[in-house]
Amino acid sequence: MKKLVYNILPLSLLVILPLLGMVYNKLNNADRGVYSVMTDLDTLIPFIKIFVIPYVIWFPYILLCFIFYCFKERGTYYTALISFIIGQMVCFVIYYFFQTITPRPEVIGTDYLSRMVQYIYQSDNPYNCFPSIHVFTTYLMMKAMNDSNIKHFFLTCCINVIGTFIILSTIFIKQHAVLDAVFGILLASITYTIVTQVGRSWVSRHAIYQRVRIPKRLTKKEMEL
Repeated sequence: MKKLVYNILPLSLLVILPLLGMVYNKLNNADRGVYSVMTDLDTLIPFIKIFVIPYVIWFPYILLCFIFYCFKERGTYYTALISFIIGQMVCFVIYYFFQTITPRPEVIGTDYLSRMVQYIYQSDNPYNCFPSIHVFTTYLMMKAMNDSNIKHFFLTCCINVIGTFIILSTIFIKQHAVLDAVFGILLASITYTIVTQVGRSWVSRHAIYQRVRIPKRLTKKEMEL
């Protein structure tokens, strides 16, 4: 029973994911005006519909990474989750004060891939782009794996390769501009590094505190002896 609680209770913290999604949806509009961070490079990048496949596996990818870290290395799990929450809060503040829009191409076609892209366009407004939460969270999972003590070559390759394709997909299906992705990566790197350093500092101080024995108050009888 204790082992079950030890493993399941931390996973219950993942309920924060859909709650953050609700905040995202609330901000996903042009009510406060919009800006554009599109560059000439974005106009040169072609629309490649097959990249919709890595794009749609984003949420399962994030969820499975969290579950894996929770069971494999609890410290990495908590660091990634705290970074995930803080980073998204930063994104929400930016969306509120600096809302951006990404122009989308007209997707004509009845094939499966085209329909998938059309569905994404219909279900997700073209706002909340800078920085990209898709990229931020994906790179966060990659950094968590690369900075952890987990030594598993195959899984490390899988997380990094799949993550790279997810990041590229945001640009190739025109959900985000290049700068959205760049700043998403920077945000993940900065957030994870800060949370890691703060966590190590707390653990170090806690360990020192545990090593220091606080002398008990002596009774009058003990003092006489």
